[in-house]
Amino acid sequence: MRLFALRETGRLGGDVARILGVELDPHEERDFEDGEHKARPLVSVRGEDVYVIQSLAGEAGASPNDKLLKLLFYVATCRENGAARVTAITPYLAYARKERQTKARDPVSTRYVAQLFEAVGTDCLVTLDVHNFAAFQNAFRCRTVHLDTGALFPTALRELAGAEPIVMFSPDGGGVKRAQLLKERCEAAMSNEVGFGFMEKRRSRGVVSGDLFAGEVNGKVVFLVDDMISTGGTMIRAAHACRERGAKEVHAIATHGLFSRGAEALFTDTAIGRVVATDSVGSPSKVTSGHEAKLQILSIAPLIAEAIKRLHVNGSISELAGMER
Repeated sequence: MRLFALRETGRLGGDVARILGVELDPHEERDFEDGEHKARPLVSVRGEDVYVIQSLAGEAGASPNDKLLKLLFYVATCRENGAARVTAITPYLAYARKERQTKARDPVSTRYVAQLFEAVGTDCLVTLDVHNFAAFQNAFRCRTVHLDTGALFPTALRELAGAEPIVMFSPDGGGVKRAQLLKERCEAAMSNEVGFGFMEKRRSRGVVSGDLFAGEVNGKVVFLVDDMISTGGTMIRAAHACRERGAKEVHAIATHGLFSRGAEALFTDTAIGRVVATDSVGSPSKVTSGHEAKLQILSIAPLIAEAIKRLHVNGSISELAGMER
């Protein structure tokens, strides 16, 4: 087995390697003066089972496009040099939000990204909490593994809520299933009373609307559940709605903490207590600087390491994917 982590995801790759009890395999990355890039393994990959880790969230100095192209080229390079199998591990998969046409002549970017991975010879793509699971599965023709992060959260939620009754709350209708699944996880792992709720959100030309609010939150600890936090506007809107209806505390949880420009408000708004996310996109953004007490980061390295271990020996992945047997 060969394990590589491209430059922007080196810290996560190192954590995964330590859990597996191996060293990251060495590789070279070079940036040229005209903006082009070259990367190559510094060990033989011929006949090897290769795993390449690269999260595709944009950051200063590396856009999602840059990271995606680097990963595609690296997968292709490994195949070019005789790798028996190449698995791309993208904890955060870019362009997964644009999985359908909502306006005339819209792109279907998820499908285009899938075609790129297939074109360079990717045998398997592993990711966490995509925006629309069904669209993700239908877009790819190569093997995909969608890891379930639900098991990462109950311990953190128990610490925040104590013995208080809690509510898993989706801040928009599209995330109802996600919140329901986490509710089931918490019911199995915690002794708390666990409720459920959601509110309506419609977005058109940048304007958010929708008044429907379902669920009983009065006197309870509410956890707003989403796949990602970008600017945090959706979370803030839902937090205020819950507070107005008597919620005792409101916390925001998500797998992918993108924390784009404007997310500062998420950490200064008193309606939200704690923000819990994983390290799927690497280090927290600069917008979180100074708000470390409000931010809790959970490691995905054990989950990814276990997935690699099972994939390498062709073991069962169903449990890690949150599938029933």
